[in-house]
Amino acid sequence: MNDTATTALTNYIVATSTEEAFVADARQHAEEFGLAVPDPITGSLLATLAAGAATADNAGAIAVTPAAGVVGLYLLKGLGEKGHLTCIDPETEHQRQAKTSFQAAGYRTSAYRFLPSRPLEVMGRLANDSYQLVYGDVHPADLRAFVDAAWPLLSSGGVLIVTNALLDGTIADESRKDRDTVAARATDAYLRELDGALLCRLPLGAGLTIVTKR
Repeated sequence: MNDTATTALTNYIVATSTEEAFVADARQHAEEFGLAVPDPITGSLLATLAAGAATADNAGAIAVTPAAGVVGLYLLKGLGEKGHLTCIDPETEHQRQAKTSFQAAGYRTSAYRFLPSRPLEVMGRLANDSYQLVYGDVHPADLRAFVDAAWPLLSSGGVLIVTNALLDGTIADESRKDRDTVAARATDAYLRELDGALLCRLPLGAGLTIVTKR
């Protein structure tokens, strides 16, 4: 598919997609704070993956992101009545706004919880093999540590989603030796060799990596 066809297809998908008012409000709040958020195409993928996770009884998902309002709304949409979402981020203001967004969307308070902590400090205290989906938007330098913390939490068939992990493709530029690029490149290689992992990388955002645990 050439670039013209790709652009036309993307434009068609965007034009025929709808976004609820409460998602748009959450997106506006995140953008005011300069937070990276998934576009509607990526958001619909998150909802679809969460719906797959929700086939398990008491499906559990984790969102490690300062933009929990937008990300959480997509995940909760997919999880439905069976699901429960844990949002982890040290910034209480972002989590307060996310709670407001969830309430505006009509989700019951028992469907989500917030852990205002540094992700890598709290994830090790969560139960292994107990979650069907983990989403992470973390700094490149923390990618490997995040993967190592998230992987044991997933049950068999669970999905790990790492957003903006490919740095807009700059990890392919071998001349780039800065810390962030080297860390992202190393984590990408690590995931490709991870035992029991089925890997998919998509050109969404700055590069979306999806890993299913066999």
